[in-house]
Amino acid sequence: MILTTGSFIILLLTTISTLSECGVIPAESSRNFTDFTVSGFTLPVSMVYARKPQISARVPGIAISEAGAKAFVQRFMMQTVLDALENFARSALLPDAVISKILSQLDIKINYEPLECQNVVLNVGENVDPNSAPSCIVVGRTVTGIYNKNDGTFRWDASAIEGVPAKHLTICGTISTTNVIMANWTRIMWQRVLHRVARILASGPLGSHFSSAFEERMLEMRRGKSYVSTEDIEE
Repeated sequence: MILTTGSFIILLLTTISTLSECGVIPAESSRNFTDFTVSGFTLPVSMVYARKPQISARVPGIAISEAGAKAFVQRFMMQTVLDALENFARSALLPDAVISKILSQLDIKINYEPLECQNVVLNVGENVDPNSAPSCIVVGRTVTGIYNKNDGTFRWDASAIEGVPAKHLTICGTISTTNVIMANWTRIMWQRVLHRVARILASGPLGSHFSSAFEERMLEMRRGKSYVSTEDIEE
């Protein structure tokens, strides 16, 4: 179900077994887990990487290694989730000491496979070096596609444009906690937290990339193995 509560990213809370794009994040039996998948965003240059210095010189903000791109996404998503949880806890009028305790007992794991840009195309429609394929097409601060023409000619060919693979447009994560309060949160409470995550993403520094898609969710509470639909959950 696509919820019509505004423009959101796709934020999917799902079971560990269905994390096909990101693989499985190891579990710890002593913790309560909530798994989520973020997709439907456009790809900012800060979430891709290029090993060649000449590319990073042409595209400010691009990561210079895979580890650097992963670290950026990890920090960005962790802070977003923490902000959402703190915001939710404050709206529930929890005391500061309780909020601090809740946040200190969280563990947030993020799994993301960044795209490597072996070359870049900055001026769509212009002739392209045939030796540069495949190239990331960069428009402004966004990687909009892949130019994959290798027929030995310089002439631009729009039919050679491919979309960014879905695996680079999917972020998987797990929120785990040993806190007894969070361990007993209802599915509706978790859904409201994820609503806040979506809003923070849409209004944050990368909001232009995360504000134009939709949101669709399903929640599994690992404890009790309760598989539930969210069709009745609105905010």
